[in-house]
Amino acid sequence: MARGSEERELGARRHELLGGLTGDVLEIGAGTGASLPHYEHAARVVALEPDASMAKRLPAKAAAARVPVEVVEAAAEAMPFPDESFDVVVSAFMLCSVVDPPAVLAEARRVLKPGGRLVLLEHVLAEGRMARWQERLTPLHRKLAGNCHLNRDTRATVAAAGFDTAGVERTRLPGLTPLTCDGVQGVAIKTSS
Repeated sequence: MARGSEERELGARRHELLGGLTGDVLEIGAGTGASLPHYEHAARVVALEPDASMAKRLPAKAAAARVPVEVVEAAAEAMPFPDESFDVVVSAFMLCSVVDPPAVLAEARRVLKPGGRLVLLEHVLAEGRMARWQERLTPLHRKLAGNCHLNRDTRATVAAAGFDTAGVERTRLPGLTPLTCDGVQGVAIKTSS
């Protein structure tokens, strides 16, 4: 459904956030691989995807990527990686649908090296009248859209998980529905405590 937007504005956002990443990168909830073409300088990318039907689609995109990509089928709540094994963790449009965002973020923090970066591109709870609509419609939307919550305050959840969110800003996400166009994007840093 978002293919047109992905080819235009959202693709440009992904490229801006991912194109310059270096080192070992873990993308959680890689989905169909929309982010994979945007990695240009990473030493390697591990694409983590819990959904078997999505994971089956990733190898073709991985083969076409500019950097080495490994596909791992596993849940973000229980990542099969050692502590401090990645320089960057990427979350693009996935924290809305996981059952336990604090658990996912705790795992992301665990696998990040000291000072590691969490790169975010997520839709979030709006403000004012739209936020009230999101609250009302989230139960139905979750059933229709793969557990996607319209009403998550992702920036606050990331901060509570032990990340400095000074580099994460609110934004309007282009080409999406009015219910999902409020977002956050940027880089959160793993804190030492």
